[in-house]
Amino acid sequence: MKIGILSYYFPPEPAFIPGSLAEELAARGHEVRVLTGFPDYPGGRVYPGWRQRWHHETHSERLTVRRVPRFPGGDGSSPAGRYASYLSFAGSAALTGPRYLTGIDALYVYHLPASTFAAAGLLRLLRRVPTVLHVQDLWPDGADPDRGPWRSRLDRTIRQIYDAARAVAVITPSMREQVIADGADPAKVRVVLNWTDERIFQPVRPSEAARRLVRRDGRCVVMHAGTLGPRQQLETAVRAAAAVNGRTDLVLVGSGPEEDRLRRLADELGAANVRFEARRSPVEMPDLYAAADYQLVSLADRPVLRGAVPATLPAAFACAAPVVASAAGDTVDLVERARAGLSCPPGDWSTLADRFWLAATIPVEARREMGQRGRESYLHRMSMQAGVDQIQRLLYEVATGRAGPGAADLRQSPK
Repeated sequence: MKIGILSYYFPPEPAFIPGSLAEELAARGHEVRVLTGFPDYPGGRVYPGWRQRWHHETHSERLTVRRVPRFPGGDGSSPAGRYASYLSFAGSAALTGPRYLTGIDALYVYHLPASTFAAAGLLRLLRRVPTVLHVQDLWPDGADPDRGPWRSRLDRTIRQIYDAARAVAVITPSMREQVIADGADPAKVRVVLNWTDERIFQPVRPSEAARRLVRRDGRCVVMHAGTLGPRQQLETAVRAAAAVNGRTDLVLVGSGPEEDRLRRLADELGAANVRFEARRSPVEMPDLYAAADYQLVSLADRPVLRGAVPATLPAAFACAAPVVASAAGDTVDLVERARAGLSCPPGDWSTLADRFWLAATIPVEARREMGQRGRESYLHRMSMQAGVDQIQRLLYEVATGRAGPGAADLRQSPK
C-alpha cells in the first residue's frame, strides 16, 4: 500500500511509536510518506543543526519524511504558545499535505491534541482518503487549567475527526470507553497497546557501575525513572518510603517540575532512603532497571489517567523488571493480569508503604518470576510486532473495505 503518516512529533524527537511504525511498514514493503514538523520537543526550541524551511525531505528505501515549519511552542507552560504551535502546524500541513500525500491508499494519524487541527484540515482537503486515528492522550477534564474558548474549539474538532475517521485505535480499554462516550462509533474503535523500543529495552545483567549508583547497604530498591511531575504524584511515594526508612530505598531517576518540592519533602520527613539521580539517556535505563529490584509506576488519582499507561510500564515489562504500581485503571489491570508485581490505589501513601515493605520480603527468585511474567505479557500483547500487525491490518481494512490478512501474511517482507 501507499501509506501516509501525519504526526506532530517524529524522531529525532522522543516519538518512538510513529517513528518505529513508519520504519516497520516500509520494511514490510509499503511506500510510506510522513508529514511532520521540525523537531523542537521537549525544549520548545528547534534542535541545533536544524533550520525551518518549506522544502525539506529525507529519503530512505520506501520511506520519505517531509517536514514543514511550525511555531515553536516553548516549554508548554503557555496555552497561547501551545495553540500557536498547533495552528501553525495545521496551516503548514494544509498547504503541503494535499500535494505531498496525493495517491495514498490510507492515512495514519498519530493523534495527540497537538495533531488535532492539522488532522481536521487534511481530512477535509484529502476528501475520501480513509484514515486510521491512533489516539494517544485525552484532555484531563477538570485538571486542565486551560478551559478557555480554544479548549472548546479543540473539543469540537476532536469529535469531528472521530466522525471522519474510518477506524480509531486507542491505547487502553478505558480510553476506548471514553472515546465512545465522546461520540466515536463503537464499531470502529479498537484497542492497540503501545510498545517500547525493543532495540534498547530488553533484559540485561546489571553492570557494576549501575549497582553502585542504585544500591546502598544491600536494601531492597524501588526505582522510578522518568518525569517528576504532577501526573506522577510522587509525593505519595516519598511519604511511603519515609515510613519504611531503613528497609526499602526509593531512587528517583529523572527531572521535572516537582523535583524541588519532592527534595524538600524528603528532607522534611528525614527520608534518607529517598535518593535523586539525574535523568539518563534511554540506552542507559535497562542497566539501571536491572540493578534495581522493582520499578515504580505511579499516576495521580484523576479520572482521565485511569485510561493511561505510562511508557515506563511497557519498558519495565520488556526488561523483565517487576513492578510496584501506585495507580488505577488500566495500568494496575495490566500489572495484575500479568502477575508482574504489586499494586495499590493511587494517592494512598500508607498502603504504598505496606507494598514497599512487602516488596522487600519477597525472595529474589520470586521477583525474577514476576519480571519474567511481565516480559511474557509484553511479548504477547504489547510488542512492536503485535502493535504494527494490528495497525497494518486496520490500514488494510479501511483502504479496501475488507478484513485484513493474517498476522503472518502482514509481516512477510517482499525481500
